[in-house]
Amino acid sequence: MKTIIFDFGNVVGFFDHRRTLRRLTPHTDLTRDEMMACVYDSVVEDEYERGVISTADALGKIHALWRLRCDLDFLHQSVADIFWPNPEVCGLVPRLRPRYRILLGSNTNDIHARQFRRQFADVLARFDALVLSFEIGCRKPSAGFYAHCQSLAQADPNEIVFIDDLPANIEAAKAHGWHGIVYRPENGLADKLRRLGVDV
Repeated sequence: MKTIIFDFGNVVGFFDHRRTLRRLTPHTDLTRDEMMACVYDSVVEDEYERGVISTADALGKIHALWRLRCDLDFLHQSVADIFWPNPEVCGLVPRLRPRYRILLGSNTNDIHARQFRRQFADVLARFDALVLSFEIGCRKPSAGFYAHCQSLAQADPNEIVFIDDLPANIEAAKAHGWHGIVYRPENGLADKLRRLGVDV
């Protein structure tokens, strides 16, 4: 193996959209379930994570959909602050970096990327490249996302390991010829990498 590609959300860092909803429910008459349903896993999320709409447009749409009484700055702060580190993976990256090319491959948007680039600056500095969906115009499991990563991998497909928490994204990686690991915190990532021949 020559290149290891990590997803960000629920791999390098954990996240929970309920943190956003808890801050904002006092400012709307909607329930958290109603808020979740009309924005997350919706057209708005897809368009924003593909860079089709700007941050200003996304915030305006979300503010209207959630019928919020707070201002846009508070909404922005509430949407951004949802991450915390995964010590297992954050500790593993420095051990891999001297021997392997390390990439990040994340479905994300401008607000979240700005937040985790600051919050995780130390660990992300060890990555050779960050592939972010809103910057390249496509999301996993689209083939275009994997093609973009491949262009930066400096390795043949069978020399690449991809780590993601969603099985659909791993299946798409395997279809691209990569090795894949569905990440779960309790399943021993280092041991799974070793079984693929990675020196951890």
